[in-house]
Amino acid sequence: MRTYFLALAATLALLTSGCAYDIVDAGHRGVSIINGKVGDVTLDEGFYWKIPFIESIKEIDVRTLKWEADAYCYTKDVQKAKIRFALNYNLKTDKVHTIFQEVGPDWAQTLLPQVVEHSIKSVIGQWDAVDLVSAREKAREETQAMIAGALKDKHIIVTNFSLNNIDYEDAFEKAVESKVVAIQQAIESKNKTVQIEEESKQKVISAKAEAESMRIRSQALSQNRSLVEYEAVQKWDGKLPQYMLGNSVPFINLSSKP
Repeated sequence: MRTYFLALAATLALLTSGCAYDIVDAGHRGVSIINGKVGDVTLDEGFYWKIPFIESIKEIDVRTLKWEADAYCYTKDVQKAKIRFALNYNLKTDKVHTIFQEVGPDWAQTLLPQVVEHSIKSVIGQWDAVDLVSAREKAREETQAMIAGALKDKHIIVTNFSLNNIDYEDAFEKAVESKVVAIQQAIESKNKTVQIEEESKQKVISAKAEAESMRIRSQALSQNRSLVEYEAVQKWDGKLPQYMLGNSVPFINLSSKP
């Protein structure tokens, strides 16, 4: 009897010790390992009993993780580029045991670098360095699609990929800057030329209009004496001349007969 109680006490001690149970925390999934063999199911969050000294439970983070790093590659026109990128990803929650068995606990460090760098080099290599600046968003989308496709079979979900910075060698960046400045100056010069041409056209149009107006008025005055006098009245300041010779009173015809 005494032996029985001792055995029971020992069993209870084992069951209540840290060796008899484990907890899978929130945002994680668990993998059961018995004598070195990975279990065939993924353990959800929660409390689990385990076989003391034989079974262990490994936790794997399934929350969205972020990886930021630099990648070095060449553009289509063989310009060396330093790409600063960020990748957001997570494991498929029901395939944790599979990737743990096939790759191991360091699955991210094992799988991501090769896939991401290969995808970046493939996409960036399709663009000339200057064009890549304006096509940055398209390059980002293509790279994300390539990475997501390559990692899908590895049970990794890509939620976002971003190209945070594209940095070229100093000599090339200065050459690009000089080219941009030259293009801008050429555009400004062209705009100025167009402006001058337009102003000249407007002056010609205005001069032609004024000349035509003067021709019409001159023709009308030459054909109508009364209109001549009317035009004179319009311009007269109302003052009579101090000395008059003959009929010099403005607009008064003294020689006219009744």
